[in-house]
Amino acid sequence: MSRARHPTTHADWQALAERLSVEQGFETRAYIDDAFVDAEGGATLTTTNPATGEALAEVASCDAADAERAVSAARRAFDGGAWSRLAPGKRKAVLLRLAELMAAHRHELALLDTLDMGKPVTSALGDMAGAIGCLRHHAESIDKLYGEVAPTGDDALGLVLREPLGVVASIVPWNFPLMMTAWKIAPALAAGNSVILKPSEKSPLSALRLASLAREAGLPRGVFQVLPGYGHSVGKALALSMDVDCLAFTGSTAVGKQLMQYAGQSNLKKVFLECGGKSPNLVFADCKDLDRVAEHAAAAIFHNQGEVCIAGSRLLVENSIREAFVEKVLAAAERMQPGDPLDPASFMGAMVDQAQHERVLDYIRRGVEEGARLRTGGRALDGPGLFIPPTVFDGVTEAMAIGREEIFGPVLSVFGFDGEDEAVRLANDSDYGLAAGLWSQDIDRIMRVTRRLRSGQVFVNNWADMDQTVPFGGVKQSGNGRDKSHHSLEEYSDLKSVWMTLAP
Repeated sequence: MSRARHPTTHADWQALAERLSVEQGFETRAYIDDAFVDAEGGATLTTTNPATGEALAEVASCDAADAERAVSAARRAFDGGAWSRLAPGKRKAVLLRLAELMAAHRHELALLDTLDMGKPVTSALGDMAGAIGCLRHHAESIDKLYGEVAPTGDDALGLVLREPLGVVASIVPWNFPLMMTAWKIAPALAAGNSVILKPSEKSPLSALRLASLAREAGLPRGVFQVLPGYGHSVGKALALSMDVDCLAFTGSTAVGKQLMQYAGQSNLKKVFLECGGKSPNLVFADCKDLDRVAEHAAAAIFHNQGEVCIAGSRLLVENSIREAFVEKVLAAAERMQPGDPLDPASFMGAMVDQAQHERVLDYIRRGVEEGARLRTGGRALDGPGLFIPPTVFDGVTEAMAIGREEIFGPVLSVFGFDGEDEAVRLANDSDYGLAAGLWSQDIDRIMRVTRRLRSGQVFVNNWADMDQTVPFGGVKQSGNGRDKSHHSLEEYSDLKSVWMTLAP
């Protein structure tokens, strides 16, 4: 196979990016009712490569009128039954075809996410593997989930059926554009729903390319649609629609709260939220191989430029090893510097846009002003592009903004603790509860602390080593939804109870 089709080097990826943007071009139109169309009002938004500052494309910017068209098409498709009443095995076949098409185009899809939001292309390829795996997992699950027969006497038959919700609006973030898309749409489509996808205005290109693959795979008209645009326009319109039955959202806690309000103001649609995080990563002195633990602790915050909802942004280290361990983290951070996202050797890429770049730098300034000890990083790199190197603060306290607020950037806050009780208190002292890490060789301690951590997921002697078989989601202000596993399929369906009286 040609290198052009399967790039491996920096030069390969640069060449593919040139061909994609110049020769093939990007799909920039919305996908509504089985057709690529301009926004009804003609508005567009500019998507920009944050690594270079160069504009990539002018993309359709949808609004309420486009949302209304898409919702009407989704409702017609759902009520028509071409997908919602299709046998599960046949839905499975279509979704597996879509997964195969995504696999065949994985380099192109990964490149689109890299160009759009600045992540390293190796990371984007990992995202593609996750997205494809998610689609395959849910496709294979849909004809293996059974309803229930209730226990009754001889004079009745009680059935518990699972039925699709109807029209699902999926609003996804920019940090893992296509992987988060798959986490939302795969279970929703598998369950038989019609889905309207609203990608982030900062990273719409891969979603629009996915729409063409979905059509090629055979998804019926109106079952899957893509509306690029801003949250305050098309996103709000979908959330307030009386004919949308469910909102699935990944993004900030502030926006999640708004969406819950919109659901209450409209039709009490179901709302599944995966929101922010300020995840603690607890390291006890009994750990073996502290070099390995430090490498994982650094990657937990610096992967994807720290633009990760479950980033291990609060590192809690037992004081007896803290100084030595922080030195190891600093050494690991030195190996995780940002570079050209098209270079497979780059661990980190660029911040997604100027606003996020400035937000992160402002938090760094606040950390210095509040008295935290800056150990490395702390300033933007010179030259073109929005690059911030790994930044580590030690001596952080609970009162500091960098220790409490979600920064969504490569900024690590280190706390010290003495004993389990203080570690658990610090870990749980947060508005968020998305993830937590725990490093120890003491199985009794592991079980005690794991049970006491208020978090939707706990990683023991790893960080984020998960697959499709376990649910992903949080507690407290990190949200209420669950992605992945068969539990997400349950979220996108309703229970219907059927009671039959039998003749004697």
